[in-house]
Amino acid sequence: MISLEKVLSAQNMLLACKRVRVNKGAPGVDGMTVDELEGHFRRHWASICAHIREGRYIPSPVKRVDIPKPDGGTRMLGIPTVQDRLIQQAIAQVLVEHFDPTFSEFSYGFRPGRSAHQAIEQTQRYIAEGCSWIVEMDLAKFFDTVNHDRLISVLERNCRDKMLIRLIRRYLRTGILADGLVTPRDEGTPQGSPLSPILSLIVLDELDKYLEKRGLKFCRYADDCNIYVASERAGNRVLTNTIKFIEETLKLRVNRDKSGVFRPRRAKFLGYTFVGKTGQPLVHPKSFKRLKDKLRAVFYRARGGSLFRTIGELNAILRGWRQYFRLDNRKGVFAALDIHIRRHLRKLVWIAWKRPRTRERELQRRGLDDFRVEVRQQRAWSVVECQRTPHARRVPAVFLQTTRTLQPPRDALSPPLLLTRKPPDAERHVRTLSTD
Repeated sequence: MISLEKVLSAQNMLLACKRVRVNKGAPGVDGMTVDELEGHFRRHWASICAHIREGRYIPSPVKRVDIPKPDGGTRMLGIPTVQDRLIQQAIAQVLVEHFDPTFSEFSYGFRPGRSAHQAIEQTQRYIAEGCSWIVEMDLAKFFDTVNHDRLISVLERNCRDKMLIRLIRRYLRTGILADGLVTPRDEGTPQGSPLSPILSLIVLDELDKYLEKRGLKFCRYADDCNIYVASERAGNRVLTNTIKFIEETLKLRVNRDKSGVFRPRRAKFLGYTFVGKTGQPLVHPKSFKRLKDKLRAVFYRARGGSLFRTIGELNAILRGWRQYFRLDNRKGVFAALDIHIRRHLRKLVWIAWKRPRTRERELQRRGLDDFRVEVRQQRAWSVVECQRTPHARRVPAVFLQTTRTLQPPRDALSPPLLLTRKPPDAERHVRTLSTD
Protein backbone atom coordinates (compact mmCIF):
# COMPACT_ATOMS: atom_id res chain seq x y z
CA MET A 1 0.00 0.00 0.00
CA ILE A 2 1.32 3.44 -0.96
CA SER A 3 1.21 5.91 1.91
CA LEU A 4 3.13 8.88 3.26
CA GLU A 5 3.94 7.05 6.49
CA LYS A 6 5.57 4.24 4.52
CA VAL A 7 7.67 6.82 2.68
CA LEU A 8 8.77 8.47 5.94
CA SER A 9 9.47 5.22 7.79
CA ALA A 10 12.95 4.95 9.31
CA GLN A 11 13.92 1.89 7.26
CA ASN A 12 12.88 3.47 3.96
CA MET A 13 14.60 6.79 4.74
CA LEU A 14 17.88 5.13 5.77
CA LEU A 15 17.90 3.12 2.53
CA ALA A 16 17.18 6.30 0.53
CA CYS A 17 20.00 8.14 2.32
CA LYS A 18 22.42 5.33 1.49
CA ARG A 19 21.47 5.32 -2.21
CA VAL A 20 21.74 9.10 -2.53
CA ARG A 21 25.24 8.98 -1.07
CA VAL A 22 26.26 6.14 -3.41
CA ASN A 23 24.90 7.95 -6.49
CA LYS A 24 26.74 11.13 -5.47
CA GLY A 25 25.94 13.99 -7.85
CA ALA A 26 26.48 17.74 -7.89
CA PRO A 27 25.02 20.07 -5.23
CA GLY A 28 21.76 21.92 -5.85
CA VAL A 29 20.88 25.58 -5.44
CA ASP A 30 21.72 25.53 -1.70
CA GLY A 31 25.27 24.28 -2.28
CA MET A 32 24.96 21.32 0.10
CA THR A 33 27.06 18.32 -0.96
CA VAL A 34 26.23 14.63 -0.64
CA ASP A 35 28.91 14.20 2.04
CA GLU A 36 27.03 16.65 4.27
CA LEU A 37 23.72 14.80 3.94
CA GLU A 38 24.10 12.38 6.85
CA GLY A 39 24.83 15.11 9.43
CA HIS A 40 22.03 17.28 8.06
CA PHE A 41 19.66 14.32 8.12
CA ARG A 42 20.31 13.59 11.81
CA ARG A 43 19.96 17.23 12.92
CA HIS A 44 16.90 18.35 10.99
CA TRP A 45 14.94 15.29 9.90
CA ALA A 46 12.39 15.48 12.73
CA SER A 47 11.34 19.01 11.79
CA ILE A 48 11.33 18.18 8.06
CA CYS A 49 9.03 15.20 8.67
CA ALA A 50 6.70 17.41 10.68
CA HIS A 51 6.48 19.92 7.82
CA ILE A 52 5.79 17.11 5.31
CA ARG A 53 3.01 15.56 7.44
CA GLU A 54 1.38 18.95 7.93
CA GLY A 55 1.53 19.74 4.21
CA ARG A 56 3.74 22.77 4.75
CA TYR A 57 6.89 21.47 3.05
CA ILE A 58 7.90 23.44 -0.08
CA PRO A 59 10.62 21.91 -2.30
CA SER A 60 13.53 24.10 -3.37
CA PRO A 61 13.95 25.05 -7.06
CA VAL A 62 16.12 22.77 -9.16
CA LYS A 63 19.33 23.99 -10.75
CA ARG A 64 19.28 23.90 -14.54
CA VAL A 65 22.21 22.34 -16.40
CA ASP A 66 22.27 21.98 -20.20
CA ILE A 67 24.36 19.16 -21.66
CA PRO A 68 25.03 18.65 -25.39
CA LYS A 69 23.25 15.82 -27.21
CA PRO A 70 25.18 13.51 -29.59
CA ASP A 71 22.99 14.49 -32.57
CA GLY A 72 23.11 18.22 -31.84
CA GLY A 73 21.17 20.50 -29.53
CA THR A 74 21.10 20.29 -25.74
CA ARG A 75 19.35 18.25 -23.08
CA MET A 76 18.17 19.97 -19.90
CA LEU A 77 19.03 18.38 -16.57
CA GLY A 78 17.49 19.49 -13.30
CA ILE A 79 19.64 19.08 -10.19
CA PRO A 80 17.57 19.09 -6.97
CA THR A 81 19.04 19.91 -3.59
CA VAL A 82 20.44 16.99 -1.62
CA GLN A 83 17.55 17.20 0.86
CA ASP A 84 14.93 17.06 -1.91
CA ARG A 85 16.92 14.29 -3.58
CA LEU A 86 16.60 12.25 -0.39
CA ILE A 87 12.83 12.74 -0.14
CA GLN A 88 12.32 11.97 -3.83
CA GLN A 89 14.40 8.81 -3.52
CA ALA A 90 12.26 7.67 -0.58
CA ILE A 91 9.06 8.26 -2.61
CA ALA A 92 10.52 6.51 -5.65
CA GLN A 93 11.38 3.38 -3.62
CA VAL A 94 7.78 3.02 -2.43
CA LEU A 95 6.39 3.62 -5.94
CA VAL A 96 8.77 1.07 -7.50
CA GLU A 97 7.77 -1.55 -4.93
CA HIS A 98 4.10 -1.06 -5.80
CA PHE A 99 4.16 -0.48 -9.57
CA ASP A 100 7.07 -2.58 -10.86
CA PRO A 101 5.28 -5.98 -10.62
CA THR A 102 2.46 -4.56 -12.78
CA PHE A 103 4.70 -3.31 -15.61
CA SER A 104 5.02 -5.09 -18.93
CA GLU A 105 7.45 -7.95 -19.40
CA PHE A 106 8.91 -6.14 -22.43
CA SER A 107 9.75 -2.89 -20.62
CA TYR A 108 13.45 -2.87 -19.68
CA GLY A 109 14.54 0.66 -18.79
CA PHE A 110 14.89 1.98 -15.21
CA ARG A 111 13.77 -1.32 -13.73
CA PRO A 112 15.60 -3.45 -11.15
CA GLY A 113 17.01 -6.67 -12.56
CA ARG A 114 16.62 -5.56 -16.19
CA SER A 115 19.15 -4.17 -18.64
CA ALA A 116 19.63 -2.90 -22.17
CA HIS A 117 21.28 -6.19 -23.17
CA GLN A 118 18.08 -8.05 -22.33
CA ALA A 119 16.14 -5.73 -24.64
CA ILE A 120 18.67 -6.29 -27.44
CA GLU A 121 18.52 -10.06 -27.01
CA GLN A 122 14.71 -9.94 -27.13
CA THR A 123 14.94 -7.93 -30.36
CA GLN A 124 17.21 -10.61 -31.78
CA ARG A 125 14.64 -13.29 -30.92
CA TYR A 126 11.86 -11.33 -32.65
CA ILE A 127 13.89 -11.05 -35.86
CA ALA A 128 14.78 -14.75 -35.76
CA GLU A 129 11.04 -15.52 -35.49
CA GLY A 130 10.39 -13.77 -38.81
CA CYS A 131 9.76 -10.11 -37.89
CA SER A 132 11.69 -8.59 -40.77
CA TRP A 133 10.48 -4.98 -40.27
CA ILE A 134 10.92 -2.65 -37.28
CA VAL A 135 8.65 0.27 -36.39
CA GLU A 136 10.77 2.88 -34.60
CA MET A 137 8.96 5.30 -32.30
CA ASP A 138 10.81 8.42 -31.17
CA LEU A 139 9.16 10.61 -28.55
CA ALA A 140 10.15 14.27 -28.86
CA LYS A 141 11.50 15.62 -25.54
CA PHE A 142 9.55 13.03 -23.59
CA PHE A 143 10.73 13.96 -20.09
CA ASP A 144 9.96 17.63 -20.74
CA THR A 145 6.42 17.04 -22.05
CA VAL A 146 4.84 14.62 -19.56
CA ASN A 147 1.26 15.71 -18.80
CA HIS A 148 0.94 16.31 -15.06
CA ASP A 149 -2.83 15.86 -14.87
CA ARG A 150 -2.78 12.44 -16.54
CA LEU A 151 0.10 11.31 -14.36
CA ILE A 152 -1.59 12.45 -11.14
CA SER A 153 -4.83 10.74 -12.17
CA VAL A 154 -2.96 7.42 -12.53
CA LEU A 155 -1.33 7.89 -9.13
CA GLU A 156 -4.66 8.71 -7.47
CA ARG A 157 -6.12 5.40 -8.69
CA ASN A 158 -3.37 3.56 -6.79
CA CYS A 159 -2.81 5.82 -3.80
CA ARG A 160 -5.44 7.11 -1.35
CA ASP A 161 -3.03 9.28 0.63
CA LYS A 162 -3.81 12.84 -0.47
CA MET A 163 -0.82 14.32 1.38
CA LEU A 164 1.58 12.13 -0.61
CA ILE A 165 -0.15 13.02 -3.89
CA ARG A 166 0.12 16.70 -2.98
CA LEU A 167 3.84 16.31 -2.25
CA ILE A 168 4.46 14.58 -5.61
CA ARG A 169 2.53 17.31 -7.44
CA ARG A 170 4.67 19.95 -5.75
CA TYR A 171 7.80 18.19 -6.93
CA LEU A 172 6.41 18.07 -10.46
CA ARG A 173 5.70 21.80 -10.42
CA THR A 174 8.96 22.85 -8.76
CA GLY A 175 10.48 25.76 -10.64
CA ILE A 176 13.80 25.71 -12.50
CA LEU A 177 16.53 28.17 -11.51
CA ALA A 178 18.53 29.54 -14.45
CA ASP A 179 20.46 32.84 -14.62
CA GLY A 180 19.09 33.91 -11.25
CA LEU A 181 15.43 33.51 -12.28
CA VAL A 182 13.00 30.75 -11.27
CA THR A 183 10.81 29.52 -14.13
CA PRO A 184 7.60 27.69 -13.15
CA ARG A 185 6.91 24.32 -14.79
CA ASP A 186 3.48 23.13 -15.95
CA GLU A 187 4.56 19.88 -17.63
CA GLY A 188 7.42 17.41 -17.70
CA THR A 189 9.63 15.65 -15.18
CA PRO A 190 13.17 17.05 -15.24
CA GLN A 191 15.94 14.53 -15.88
CA GLY A 192 18.29 14.23 -12.94
CA SER A 193 15.54 13.77 -10.39
CA PRO A 194 15.36 10.38 -8.57
CA LEU A 195 11.59 10.50 -8.98
CA SER A 196 11.65 11.05 -12.74
CA PRO A 197 12.41 7.44 -13.90
CA ILE A 198 9.54 5.75 -12.06
CA LEU A 199 7.08 8.50 -13.05
CA SER A 200 8.08 8.10 -16.71
CA LEU A 201 7.50 4.34 -16.46
CA ILE A 202 4.04 4.92 -15.00
CA VAL A 203 3.17 7.21 -17.93
CA LEU A 204 4.48 4.86 -20.63
CA ASP A 205 2.92 1.78 -19.05
CA GLU A 206 -0.30 2.84 -20.77
CA LEU A 207 1.50 2.54 -24.11
CA ASP A 208 2.72 -0.95 -23.18
CA LYS A 209 -0.80 -2.05 -22.25
CA TYR A 210 -2.11 -0.68 -25.55
CA LEU A 211 0.47 -2.62 -27.59
CA GLU A 212 -0.14 -5.82 -25.61
CA LYS A 213 -3.91 -5.48 -26.11
CA ARG A 214 -3.36 -5.34 -29.87
CA GLY A 215 -1.11 -8.42 -29.74
CA LEU A 216 1.98 -6.62 -31.04
CA LYS A 217 5.58 -7.62 -30.42
CA PHE A 218 7.62 -4.77 -28.95
CA CYS A 219 10.57 -3.78 -26.81
CA ARG A 220 10.75 -0.57 -24.84
CA TYR A 221 13.69 0.92 -22.99
CA ALA A 222 12.63 4.18 -21.29
CA ASP A 223 11.28 6.34 -24.14
CA ASP A 224 12.86 4.19 -26.92
CA CYS A 225 10.17 1.87 -28.27
CA ASN A 226 10.45 -0.53 -31.23
CA ILE A 227 7.60 -2.62 -32.62
CA TYR A 228 8.33 -5.72 -34.72
CA VAL A 229 6.14 -6.76 -37.66
CA ALA A 230 6.35 -9.14 -40.62
CA SER A 231 5.71 -6.70 -43.51
CA GLU A 232 6.16 -3.06 -44.43
CA ARG A 233 2.42 -2.64 -44.96
CA ALA A 234 1.68 -3.85 -41.45
CA GLY A 235 4.43 -1.59 -40.12
CA ASN A 236 2.93 1.54 -41.70
CA ARG A 237 -0.50 0.68 -40.28
CA VAL A 238 0.93 0.11 -36.79
CA LEU A 239 2.95 3.33 -37.00
CA THR A 240 -0.12 5.42 -37.87
CA ASN A 241 -2.31 3.94 -35.12
CA THR A 242 0.41 4.14 -32.46
CA ILE A 243 1.18 7.79 -33.23
CA LYS A 244 -2.51 8.58 -32.91
CA PHE A 245 -2.69 6.86 -29.51
CA ILE A 246 0.43 8.60 -28.18
CA GLU A 247 -0.58 12.10 -29.25
CA GLU A 248 -4.32 11.96 -28.54
CA THR A 249 -4.47 9.73 -25.47
CA LEU A 250 -1.10 10.15 -23.73
CA LYS A 251 -0.79 13.83 -24.75
CA LEU A 252 2.82 13.31 -25.85
CA ARG A 253 4.60 14.37 -29.04
CA VAL A 254 6.15 12.03 -31.62
CA ASN A 255 9.20 13.05 -33.63
CA ARG A 256 8.06 12.04 -37.12
CA ASP A 257 11.46 12.76 -38.65
CA LYS A 258 13.07 9.99 -36.59
CA SER A 259 10.09 7.61 -36.53
CA GLY A 260 9.36 5.19 -39.34
CA VAL A 261 9.39 1.61 -40.65
CA PHE A 262 12.85 0.16 -41.35
CA ARG A 263 14.64 -3.04 -42.09
CA PRO A 264 16.62 -4.36 -39.10
CA ARG A 265 19.96 -3.51 -40.74
CA ARG A 266 18.86 0.14 -41.05
CA ALA A 267 17.26 0.40 -37.64
CA LYS A 268 19.02 1.68 -34.52
CA PHE A 269 18.10 0.47 -31.04
CA LEU A 270 20.21 1.21 -27.96
CA GLY A 271 23.33 1.77 -30.10
CA TYR A 272 22.99 -1.51 -32.06
CA THR A 273 21.81 -2.51 -35.50
CA PHE A 274 20.79 -6.03 -36.56
CA VAL A 275 21.78 -8.10 -39.61
CA GLY A 276 20.82 -11.43 -41.12
CA LYS A 277 17.85 -13.68 -40.48
CA THR A 278 19.13 -14.35 -36.96
CA GLY A 279 19.22 -10.65 -36.10
CA GLN A 280 22.88 -10.61 -35.09
CA PRO A 281 23.47 -7.37 -33.13
CA LEU A 282 26.27 -5.16 -34.47
CA VAL A 283 27.59 -1.82 -33.32
CA HIS A 284 25.78 0.94 -35.18
CA PRO A 285 28.05 3.32 -37.17
CA LYS A 286 26.74 6.26 -35.13
CA SER A 287 27.95 4.54 -31.97
CA PHE A 288 31.44 4.38 -33.46
CA LYS A 289 31.25 8.07 -34.31
CA ARG A 290 30.21 8.95 -30.75
CA LEU A 291 33.13 6.92 -29.36
CA LYS A 292 35.65 8.60 -31.66
CA ASP A 293 34.28 12.00 -30.65
CA LYS A 294 34.93 11.12 -27.00
CA LEU A 295 38.42 9.88 -27.81
CA ARG A 296 39.15 12.98 -29.86
CA ALA A 297 38.39 15.16 -26.85
CA VAL A 298 40.75 13.05 -24.69
CA PHE A 299 43.58 13.27 -27.24
CA TYR A 300 43.11 17.01 -27.55
CA ARG A 301 43.34 17.52 -23.78
CA ALA A 302 46.39 15.23 -23.62
CA ARG A 303 48.70 17.55 -25.58
CA GLY A 304 51.51 18.52 -23.30
CA GLY A 305 50.23 16.35 -20.47
CA SER A 306 51.12 13.01 -18.96
CA LEU A 307 50.87 10.02 -21.27
CA PHE A 308 50.00 7.73 -18.35
CA ARG A 309 47.08 9.96 -17.34
CA THR A 310 45.85 9.92 -20.93
CA ILE A 311 46.01 6.12 -21.01
CA GLY A 312 44.03 6.02 -17.77
CA GLU A 313 41.28 8.18 -19.29
CA LEU A 314 41.24 6.02 -22.41
CA ASN A 315 40.94 2.82 -20.40
CA ALA A 316 37.96 4.18 -18.45
CA ILE A 317 36.12 4.93 -21.70
CA LEU A 318 37.17 1.79 -23.56
CA ARG A 319 36.32 -0.64 -20.77
CA GLY A 320 32.79 0.75 -20.51
CA TRP A 321 32.39 0.78 -24.29
CA ARG A 322 33.61 -2.79 -24.69
CA GLN A 323 31.40 -4.02 -21.85
CA TYR A 324 28.27 -2.48 -23.36
CA PHE A 325 28.97 -3.56 -26.95
CA ARG A 326 30.16 -7.06 -26.09
CA LEU A 327 27.22 -8.56 -28.00
CA ASP A 328 29.06 -7.64 -31.21
CA ASN A 329 31.59 -10.49 -31.43
CA ARG A 330 33.43 -9.32 -34.58
CA LYS A 331 37.22 -9.23 -34.12
CA GLY A 332 37.61 -6.53 -36.76
CA VAL A 333 35.68 -4.02 -34.61
CA PHE A 334 38.28 -4.01 -31.88
CA ALA A 335 41.22 -4.42 -34.29
CA ALA A 336 40.25 -1.22 -36.14
CA LEU A 337 39.77 0.57 -32.84
CA ASP A 338 43.16 -0.71 -31.71
CA ILE A 339 44.91 0.77 -34.76
CA HIS A 340 43.08 4.08 -34.38
CA ILE A 341 44.10 4.52 -30.73
CA ARG A 342 47.72 3.44 -31.21
CA ARG A 343 48.10 5.87 -34.07
CA HIS A 344 46.96 8.79 -31.96
CA LEU A 345 49.09 7.74 -29.00
CA ARG A 346 52.16 7.80 -31.24
CA LYS A 347 51.21 11.27 -32.38
CA LEU A 348 51.21 12.39 -28.76
CA VAL A 349 54.63 10.82 -28.24
CA TRP A 350 55.97 12.52 -31.38
CA ILE A 351 54.70 15.91 -30.22
CA ALA A 352 56.14 15.36 -26.73
CA TRP A 353 59.60 14.69 -28.16
CA LYS A 354 59.39 18.18 -29.69
CA ARG A 355 63.00 18.86 -30.82
CA PRO A 356 64.36 17.16 -33.97
CA ARG A 357 67.44 15.90 -32.13
CA THR A 358 65.24 14.33 -29.46
CA ARG A 359 63.15 12.64 -32.13
CA GLU A 360 66.25 11.31 -33.88
CA ARG A 361 67.71 10.02 -30.61
CA GLU A 362 64.50 8.33 -29.49
CA LEU A 363 63.95 6.67 -32.86
CA GLN A 364 67.49 5.36 -32.90
CA ARG A 365 66.98 3.98 -29.36
CA ARG A 366 64.14 1.94 -30.83
CA GLY A 367 66.39 0.34 -33.43
CA LEU A 368 66.11 2.74 -36.37
CA ASP A 369 69.84 3.26 -37.07
CA ASP A 370 69.36 3.63 -40.82
CA PHE A 371 66.16 5.60 -40.49
CA ARG A 372 67.44 8.83 -42.04
CA VAL A 373 69.01 7.22 -45.13
CA GLU A 374 66.11 4.94 -45.96
CA VAL A 375 63.40 7.54 -45.49
CA ARG A 376 65.34 10.13 -47.50
CA GLN A 377 65.64 7.64 -50.36
CA GLN A 378 61.88 7.21 -50.20
CA ARG A 379 61.44 11.04 -50.32
CA ALA A 380 59.46 10.85 -47.10
CA TRP A 381 59.51 13.09 -44.06
CA SER A 382 62.79 12.35 -42.30
CA VAL A 383 64.39 13.35 -39.06
CA VAL A 384 67.05 15.34 -40.96
CA GLU A 385 64.36 17.30 -42.77
CA CYS A 386 62.63 17.95 -39.43
CA GLN A 387 65.73 19.82 -38.30
CA ARG A 388 65.01 22.52 -40.87
CA THR A 389 61.61 23.18 -39.26
CA PRO A 390 62.04 22.84 -35.50
CA HIS A 391 58.39 23.55 -34.76
CA ALA A 392 57.00 20.96 -37.13
CA ARG A 393 54.17 18.83 -35.80
CA ARG A 394 53.86 16.46 -38.73
CA VAL A 395 54.46 12.82 -37.84
CA PRO A 396 56.46 10.62 -40.25
CA ALA A 397 54.37 7.94 -41.91
CA VAL A 398 56.92 5.29 -40.92
CA PHE A 399 56.55 6.18 -37.25
CA LEU A 400 52.78 5.75 -37.42
CA GLN A 401 53.16 2.20 -38.71
CA THR A 402 53.08 -0.45 -36.02
CA THR A 403 56.27 -2.57 -36.18
CA ARG A 404 58.39 -4.32 -33.62
CA THR A 405 61.19 -1.78 -33.94
CA LEU A 406 59.01 1.29 -33.96
CA GLN A 407 56.65 0.26 -31.19
CA PRO A 408 57.48 1.94 -27.85
CA PRO A 409 57.70 -0.19 -24.69
CA ARG A 410 54.34 -1.73 -23.87
CA ASP A 411 54.47 -0.62 -20.27
CA ALA A 412 54.84 2.98 -21.44
CA LEU A 413 52.36 3.27 -24.29
CA SER A 414 49.94 0.40 -24.46
CA PRO A 415 46.74 0.50 -22.43
CA PRO A 416 46.09 -3.08 -21.25
CA LEU A 417 42.80 -3.34 -23.10
CA LEU A 418 42.29 -3.35 -26.83
CA LEU A 419 45.70 -2.24 -28.01
CA THR A 420 47.29 -5.59 -28.81
CA ARG A 421 47.28 -6.18 -32.56
CA LYS A 422 49.58 -5.06 -35.36
CA PRO A 423 48.25 -3.99 -38.75
CA PRO A 424 48.66 -6.77 -41.30
CA ASP A 425 50.79 -4.66 -43.68
CA ALA A 426 53.38 -3.56 -41.11
CA GLU A 427 55.99 -6.19 -42.00
CA ARG A 428 55.47 -5.56 -45.71
CA HIS A 429 56.17 -1.88 -45.15
CA VAL A 430 59.45 -2.65 -43.38
CA ARG A 431 60.56 -5.05 -46.14
CA THR A 432 59.89 -2.39 -48.76
CA LEU A 433 62.11 0.08 -46.97
CA SER A 434 64.95 -2.38 -46.52
CA THR A 435 65.06 -3.46 -50.18
CA ASP A 436 65.07 -0.01 -51.73
